[in-house]
Amino acid sequence: MRIVYCGSGEFGVACLDVIASSCDHNVIHIFTQPSHPAGRGKKLKATPVAGWGEFMKIGVSQVEDINTPEVLEQMRGLAPDLMVVIAFGQKLSQELIKIPAKGAINVHASLLPKYRGAAPINWAIINGEEETGVSIITLAERMDAGMILARAKTKIGESETASELHDRLGKLAAPLLLETIDKIAAGTAVYEAQDPAKVTKAPKLKKSDAFIDWNDSAEKICCKIRGLWAWPEAQGYYVSKKTGRCERVIFANCRVLENAQGGGAAGTLDKNLHVVCASGAIELLKVKPAGSGLMDFKAFVNGRACSEGDFFMPIEQAKKECLVPGA
Repeated sequence: MRIVYCGSGEFGVACLDVIASSCDHNVIHIFTQPSHPAGRGKKLKATPVAGWGEFMKIGVSQVEDINTPEVLEQMRGLAPDLMVVIAFGQKLSQELIKIPAKGAINVHASLLPKYRGAAPINWAIINGEEETGVSIITLAERMDAGMILARAKTKIGESETASELHDRLGKLAAPLLLETIDKIAAGTAVYEAQDPAKVTKAPKLKKSDAFIDWNDSAEKICCKIRGLWAWPEAQGYYVSKKTGRCERVIFANCRVLENAQGGGAAGTLDKNLHVVCASGAIELLKVKPAGSGLMDFKAFVNGRACSEGDFFMPIEQAKKECLVPGA
């Protein structure tokens, strides 16, 4: 089949690879988001999908709005059999979706109808789910509400972050997508309606979601830290009891301590330099101090001579009490 691909993010690259390796299907054109300023120099950076298309010598169109009359005319001229949409970042009109002879399908990073929305991977971890997966669906007028063609499940690792799960789900989706495309081409695909009673939401994350409330349970805090890495990044302010020094810290990974004794106020480091929570305690594994790279928490402790009684202050509190630039 002649396939037009609409996507921008890294999540879809493994799917592009598996389609390109097929003898029966061809990616004839790619539509992606425009290049955007990145890095300190703010140089324009193309999307991962645009880079893939250039490497594979496949035509790429960077479009601000895929629903313009000009793009609609271009799409009709391409005469695709199928449209595949993955992590594109734009809503497609019904007029556009109807152009391919066999419709348009999407890869979504959850077991639909659970976690419809922009951040399904993050919310699955934040909410403490033990498993998640990917779904192949048709495109519908409502977000992520299309008919389900296929699903694949996987367990979420105890210490797995959203970033790690993102990469793993992208690879899990690739063979499932190719199998689904084969069935669509053969006319054997089965279309299953989603159960509206089982719909849950996964709204877009905001920077304000990154604030850690140490008065939550250790389990809830650890899930949030893992679910927010690598964006928007769970954060707090480290305060030294001895010096009063206040430093912004990003939390990248952690683990819940079984049978933790606790002791002290929530957010305080105990005698083992574990962080006390409202119930239980967590061991920080990876952190990223302001102006530094990602490091083991042990390196952070050694570099600052952390001791029992030091604590992590919520960002909102730090804005009022800490004289720190940018607080």
